[in-house]
Amino acid sequence: MNAVVEAYFRLLRAVIAVLLAVMVVLVFGNVVLRYGFNSGIVISEELSRWLFVWMVFLGAIIGMKEHAHLGVDTLVKVLPPLGRKVCYGVSHALMLYASMLLTEGSWKQTVLNWDTVAPASGLSVGLFYAAGIVFGASSCVIIAYELYRLATGQIPDADLIAVSESEELTHSPDAAGGKL
Repeated sequence: MNAVVEAYFRLLRAVIAVLLAVMVVLVFGNVVLRYGFNSGIVISEELSRWLFVWMVFLGAIIGMKEHAHLGVDTLVKVLPPLGRKVCYGVSHALMLYASMLLTEGSWKQTVLNWDTVAPASGLSVGLFYAAGIVFGASSCVIIAYELYRLATGQIPDADLIAVSESEELTHSPDAAGGKL
């Protein structure tokens, strides 16, 4: 099962890299064509926007798995282990609920807009909203698994604070005891 999960996240990283590369080609190509040849790529803006939305949602799935989202943990740090567990459970239950709402809303928007075509590309607008379905469903699975780990006692007390304080602090030589 772990191999399937790791393969899924490798796939997400690869898709994000491809989306970013296509965005760069579209935007850069459009700029060169507009300023150099008084021409342009008609679908560049629309498709770039859609690819960016997909890239952000897919990146948020990876961030969810790696606990890379920023947060405030001032209160949770001073709580005893039982208080941390309660806060962890409540916060994850709320995130699960919000992710379920996002998935449901994205599903409804996808279905409503499936027959609507985008003006420049002619693609179904439902594809735009489908990014929310992928994110919501993936995050629901991740959060439900974290709640299962909490309920079965598989999360160490040190890991009950599920946020990163700062990107600089997590990767600085001082934070790793002088090692990277």
